Amino acid sequence: MTSAPPVPRPTTSAPARRVAWASMIGTSLESFDFYVYAYFAAFFVGPLFFGPLGEVGGTLASFSTIALAFVVRPIGAIIFGHMGDRLGRRTTLLWTVGIMGVATGLIGALPTYAQAGWLGVVLLLVLRIAQGLSLGGEWGGSILLATEHSSPVKRAFYAAIPQLGSPVGSILSAVVFIVMTFVLPADQLAAWGWRIPFLLAVPLLLVSLYLRWSIDETPVFENVVATGRRDRLPVLTMFRARPAAVIIAIGAALLGIGSYSLMNTYTINYGVERLGFSFQDLLVATTIGALLQLVTIPLFGAWANRIGSAKVVAWGALGTLLITFPMYFLLQFATFPILVATMIIGGILPTMSWAALGGLLSDLFPDHFRYSALSLTYAIAATISGFVPLVTAALGTQTAFAWWHPGVVLAVLSALTLVAAWAASRRRPESIEA
Repeated sequence: MTSAPPVPRPTTSAPARRVAWASMIGTSLESFDFYVYAYFAAFFVGPLFFGPLGEVGGTLASFSTIALAFVVRPIGAIIFGHMGDRLGRRTTLLWTVGIMGVATGLIGALPTYAQAGWLGVVLLLVLRIAQGLSLGGEWGGSILLATEHSSPVKRAFYAAIPQLGSPVGSILSAVVFIVMTFVLPADQLAAWGWRIPFLLAVPLLLVSLYLRWSIDETPVFENVVATGRRDRLPVLTMFRARPAAVIIAIGAALLGIGSYSLMNTYTINYGVERLGFSFQDLLVATTIGALLQLVTIPLFGAWANRIGSAKVVAWGALGTLLITFPMYFLLQFATFPILVATMIIGGILPTMSWAALGGLLSDLFPDHFRYSALSLTYAIAATISGFVPLVTAALGTQTAFAWWHPGVVLAVLSALTLVAAWAASRRRPESIEA
């Protein structure tokens, strides 16, 4: 396919800021929905839906429902990546946020095993698949909506803004559960209170739909259409034109995604069952760490503007690798200050890799298949990361839950991301109008 010269376009910072923040609101809803289920899975999915499997079997089954949504993400990435490169970024993002919001709301209305037997489990799995498909197309589109409305000079910074959606979603979901655990007795929380966070997704969905409806299509995609450069099958073009970049992108994304799965899902369950922390303490510590990310993510995005996204990802991976085992060694002493310090330190360093990830991936691929490329590589990394709680739990079982077993998983993720970021730093970034 021949490339036509780009059509010049004006770029102003005010619209770019507005679009970036609107994009972040959408990713916040997606993250809220997903973290609500992560907290929910750690404590309620097993007893409510997998009771006949026993305590251990129910816990493993609940973690498997988390993995299920990650498994289908590549399928969603292919579907919505194709739509994003053929129909447009804005249209595709309206679909992804709509599917996620509806599926999450319906989880709040599901019958439990005690009410409908295995029917509730089947419906839960169907809705988790819908959530996973939606997530497959959400992240890449949000990054492109922000970066393709911005100038190349500020591209790395605006790529970091949608990443705020993850801590915002984590904060909102944790706050909801913290409030509920204080307001409702445990029996009422297990009986009906767990439904409330899922039903909250419906009004949040309406806000997100309105914000995304009010945003114009990106000038970059309009340029692709105007110059006749849309691929018939963008995902095939991606594998043919940038095979090495695909591998690099997957590796670069592992730490940013996998650390969230480890810290916000497995560590919460592990902290309560093995270390003796209270559920409320863990949620408070997680929320403190997420609040700090509201400051650090934009700062790391600004830093990526100065030294390059790949270098920021690499520094985050190296720092995480160095502090992994000391962090988990201290966590075994089970004091609240150590817990908070773990969530802060263990959050800041992987957040460096997370904040600059969108910029790194955008630099790897040209515009005419960029939606497919970002969505699929991120989804594959997310699918791998979706098994992090399950793998860590299995490793804990095999090692009698030795203090270092979560550190092994985090160290592997850090090392893979470090190598990928180094490789990305040695490649020439693709132009925003490429």
